[in-house]
Parts: sequence; C-alpha cells; structure tokens
Amino acid sequence: MARSIIVTGGFGVLGQAVAQAFAAQGDKVARIDFAPQAPAALEGALDIGGVDLTDAAATQAALAQVVEAQGGIDVLVNVAGGFTWETLEQGSVGTWSKMHALNVVTNATITQLALPELKTSSAGRIVNIGAGAAAGKAAMGMGAYTASKSGVHRLTEALSEELAGTSVTVNAVLPSILDTPTNRADMPDADFSTWVSPDAAAKVIVFLASPDAGAINGALIPVSRGG
Repeated sequence: MARSIIVTGGFGVLGQAVAQAFAAQGDKVARIDFAPQAPAALEGALDIGGVDLTDAAATQAALAQVVEAQGGIDVLVNVAGGFTWETLEQGSVGTWSKMHALNVVTNATITQLALPELKTSSAGRIVNIGAGAAAGKAAMGMGAYTASKSGVHRLTEALSEELAGTSVTVNAVLPSILDTPTNRADMPDADFSTWVSPDAAAKVIVFLASPDAGAINGALIPVSRGG
C-alpha cells in the first residue's frame, strides 16, 4: 500500500533526490518548499510552494492539502534549512537567529502540526537532516550553522523519547558535505569524490522511513561516504 510522504525543502537538490527515491518505490509524495515552484517536475507529486515553515498557519494549510490529497501522513522528512559561513567578528548576530529559524523552527513547526496524523499511521516516521559538522567541535565560521544543526540533533533525541510509546520513530541523518552545485562552486579545490551524493543520502533516509527501521529511534546517523 502506498504511503503518504512529505519532504520539506523538496525543491532543493537533496529534497528532489529524496522525493524521487520515495516516488520510485510507489509512495505518494508531497514536496513543500519556500520557493514558489520546483525547478523540475516530479510525476505524480503534490508540489506546494511559497510556504514559510516558521508560520504555523501557512504550515497547517499546507498539511491540510497533503491530507486531503494523500489521505494522511505516514512519513515526514525535514530537509528544509539553510547554511551560512560567517565569523562572529565580521558577521551579524542576526545570523544566529536566522540559522535557528531556518534549521530548527521550521522543523519544529511542521513536526508539531503533523504529529496527530503521523501518530495514526501504523509506522509513522520522522527523519531529520542534521549535520556531521555539528557532531563535534565547530570550525571557524561555522558557529551559527552548527549551533542550529545541534538544535536539530537535540530535537530529534528529545522527540524520540516523547514518542517512544507510539508508532512513530524519530531519527536524523548527519551528512558530511553533500555534493551539490552550490558546494562545488563554494569549494572548487575540494576532492568531490569524498563528498556524499544526494542519491546516497536519500537511500539512507528512505531506509529510516521504512517499516523495516522500526527498531531504530533517536539515532543520529553519520552519512560520510561518497556514495
């Protein structure tokens, strides 16, 4: 039976790969994004653009569209987020608030609102996108970003305990560097062969969202091989 999947940030490089991977196995996929439209169509997908996931009312309206079209919510993949490299001395304190909003508040808002539907699923799944860079010591210029992604890690762990008595599991993948056009442009001298392809990360996400992964809850899983 086809499941109902939501991928936030579904119009971005990783979001598109994740949505495609679910669609390829016959799931019903909704892509929600702040951007007004996707750069490429995904056959059969429900695309909902222009959604500010820090706005509860806008997020609730998007979820209502998904439930109406797909009959509920079985899986929520929180890809939506942002990145910046900025030193404290040369940067803005506002960047810290921006990163928190983009990476933590978006996640918490849609997750909280989706929980009633997820808990009715026989195998509800929440998969968050953390960051390998936030798993250890933060490097120069990475303070605001890694602080926000650490928040995603803590949200994952706390929510997994909160939902331990339900059918819903909560886990996160922690990619190292994703092989995207933006990252290649920003780091042209890097060894791209060591980076994680979006398709490789998507495979891990799809597994964590599967019924077979029901024994995994509250895990922060590094994804660090090229794939």
